[in-house]
Amino acid sequence: MDLPDHAAADVSSAPSAAPSDWPLHGLADDMRPALADALARGPAALATIIDLGDGGPRPVGTQMVFGVDSRAGFLSGGCIEADVEAHARACIADGRPRRLVYGEGSPWPDIRLLCGARIEILVERITPDDPAARDLLVLAQARLPAVWITDGERRVCAPAAGEVEAWPEAFSRRFDPPPRLVVFGGDPTALAVAGLGAQSGFQTTLVRPKGPLAPPPLPGVAYRRDDVASAVAAVGLDAWTAVAICGHDEVVDHQALLAALPSAAPYVGLLGARRRLGERLDRLRAAGVAERDLAKLRAPIGLDLGGKAPFEVAVAVIGEIMATRHGQPALARRS
Repeated sequence: MDLPDHAAADVSSAPSAAPSDWPLHGLADDMRPALADALARGPAALATIIDLGDGGPRPVGTQMVFGVDSRAGFLSGGCIEADVEAHARACIADGRPRRLVYGEGSPWPDIRLLCGARIEILVERITPDDPAARDLLVLAQARLPAVWITDGERRVCAPAAGEVEAWPEAFSRRFDPPPRLVVFGGDPTALAVAGLGAQSGFQTTLVRPKGPLAPPPLPGVAYRRDDVASAVAAVGLDAWTAVAICGHDEVVDHQALLAALPSAAPYVGLLGARRRLGERLDRLRAAGVAERDLAKLRAPIGLDLGGKAPFEVAVAVIGEIMATRHGQPALARRS
């Protein structure tokens, strides 16, 4: 019996992919969790892009971590990762740092970069008792910016507010606290925003006061069902936290706005009709919210992409948060 043409494309019964078949290890951008995991099992190699020429798919400071039996991150989109890993494994074994050059001036002309870039990478061995690595992870846990300085042999890590300077031949990069997202609500749109936020690398918390006892089945999303004030106090709204208010509950939304707008959170978005915005702002003014704090409110929430389905709104919201985070105010703010 002949099968329909589309049957050849049906992979539902295909064998499961091996971990190496798809580079899922490259989906994470912040390598601090991967470094902590790797160091829990032994020494690791940290590979960092320290210089670029003629562009490149990843910026200076991008990193990969290679553990005893793990890898995380990506540096070029597949052109050099296998070779970098070979050098990283050798670095773990002998402890000697490497400076690798790909593209122009490379000793490996057979490794071609399709983008035509020149990439210089520092590979260094990090041991579980490394003081700089310990300080880096402690500062991340405390949500404090850090400066990492290394030449491959010697490294230090200190709070960014300190006065630590790089020495000749050393590379320096700043680490900000991991980005965080707090979503208020419990309808499909709030769930979509929270789920996409977690997938996009945000430490995400969904707040639904008096919500169900069981948390939502969303991987990577924490859940709180206490009142707004308690939830905000527990999570904390710092300069690396975005707030998306998608509650469809006038009381909860108002309480969330009162807590979020005067906070250090750089992004506060509100889901709701544009025609209701004026009266909502008047209520906030009457409650004592300053004009400078009202100015950061994004309402209606999200980039104007035209869609209103839950995941279309989620894409618009996460896109607006990222635009704000990366200093793209013209893109982030609706006209």
